[in-house]
Amino acid sequence: MADENTNGANGNGTADQGPQLQVQKIYVKDASFEAPTAPHIFQEQGQQRIELNLNQKAQQLAPSVYEIVLTVTVTCKVGEKTAFLVEVQQAGIFGLQGFDPQQLDLVIGTYCPNIIFPYARHAISSLIEQGGFPPFLLQPINFEQIYAEQLRRKQQAAA
Repeated sequence: MADENTNGANGNGTADQGPQLQVQKIYVKDASFEAPTAPHIFQEQGQQRIELNLNQKAQQLAPSVYEIVLTVTVTCKVGEKTAFLVEVQQAGIFGLQGFDPQQLDLVIGTYCPNIIFPYARHAISSLIEQGGFPPFLLQPINFEQIYAEQLRRKQQAAA
């Protein structure tokens, strides 16, 4: 019976060196909260309308080191009045090596934002509550679907 190799070694005592991702740092790069119509907005009656805007930016800091910044903006309106506007730029520094260009683009566009998003969601929720508004839970975001849509648009533009 042949020996099974289950520990990732390649037979000569060294580990296989496939693509590697390392989270080096997660941090808030910028955050702002505005309640331009407070305190009067707390007396307003009506249906709240929430607008969500997402943006992502990636930059290479050094060979195999990237900063990914996820900007999440949430605006709440009651009628025509803005109840609050909150924006958080949540960032992460990632070590990414061993990826081919297509894989690297996929990891930067999907995997990294999935790691960063829960931190942004928490920061937004905290700012809204500290602003005197009811608890707010930002729903999960499907970054894979967003990435696929961006690829589709690029292909259509190239055609």
